[in-house]
Amino acid sequence: MKNKRRVGSYYEQKAVEYLRQKEYAVLECNYHTRSGEIDIVAKDGMYLCFIEVKYRTTSAYGNPLEAVDFRKQKKIRKSALAYLMKHGMTEWTPCRFDVIAFEGEHLTHIENAF
Repeated sequence: MKNKRRVGSYYEQKAVEYLRQKEYAVLECNYHTRSGEIDIVAKDGMYLCFIEVKYRTTSAYGNPLEAVDFRKQKKIRKSALAYLMKHGMTEWTPCRFDVIAFEGEHLTHIENAF
């Protein structure tokens, strides 16, 4: 499990570097709530972005984007609502849910993924 966490952290850091190059303001990484975890919280212009990072070495076990299924999306939404409330923001705050997927070293960024 430690190795899996180390690999996950490595790709989350690569995602953070990518976002900073795209001029996102990275606010938090690995934000935990009772509902789950948000890998990255960042600001892109007026949008508060809740970003899930997924990694697969190959597509043999499916595309990493497919791993962000409805159940995972629901957990991320609940965690995002908790983030908004904790930081004194309303549900009317402009938000976006993105996914950054790595297949090997290839990065795909889907804005407004769900």
